[in-house]
Amino acid sequence: MTTSINDPLQAAKSWQDDGLAVAIATVVETWGSSPRPAGSQLAVNEKAEFEGSVSGGCIEGAVVTEALDVMESGVPKLMEFGVSDAMAWEVGLACGGTVRVFVEKLER
Repeated sequence: MTTSINDPLQAAKSWQDDGLAVAIATVVETWGSSPRPAGSQLAVNEKAEFEGSVSGGCIEGAVVTEALDVMESGVPKLMEFGVSDAMAWEVGLACGGTVRVFVEKLER
């Protein structure tokens, strides 16, 4: 579920002001085909509500799940998602690529 705020950092602040735990996921590196550029962010709260985007939707479920774990443990994680050129062609994409996403708990 997403909020009506369109800025992930504003959503994160609002959720923290409401007393919720929050994690931020940031695209830190891309190679090849990537739906979102480096610097793109996704904010997630402890209720699994999220705002922003780190992909075209294909990896966001995994990032939200990891963000929930990171909120619990407090240990940040670097996630990597990739698809080969051959696999990309099979699923109808023009080319493959890699996306690295850093997920961290947002502390007050």
